[in-house]
Amino acid sequence: MSPTPLPSSHPLLGTWRIDLPNNCFEEYTLRSDGTKRSVSGQERNESVFEISLTPSPAGFYRWADKITKGNGKPDCGGSITQLGHVAVNFVRLHPSGRRFLLCEAESMKSCFAEFYRKGGDA
Repeated sequence: MSPTPLPSSHPLLGTWRIDLPNNCFEEYTLRSDGTKRSVSGQERNESVFEISLTPSPAGFYRWADKITKGNGKPDCGGSITQLGHVAVNFVRLHPSGRRFLLCEAESMKSCFAEFYRKGGDA
């Protein structure tokens, strides 16, 4: 997988956060050059991603992400993500553009996390 640049107008660019139990959180910063920085607990990762330019007819963006750098420390769940790990998920963006659901498939029943846009990101 190689990074897929996105236009600066893509609605998923920016920093997204989810607050988790035990005062932990995950943050994803998606950049227009097709790279992502993530923070989860003590873990710090960099990855390359491919995100569809537009949602599918079902309303989901396909998001494939491959870890390219990491600090080897545990995330909020106590796990350590291995270099080269590839995750494929689907994103359902809220009409406001301020929240999204992260899902395992193009089905609302498969959604497992809700992220919100952090700070002044447009």
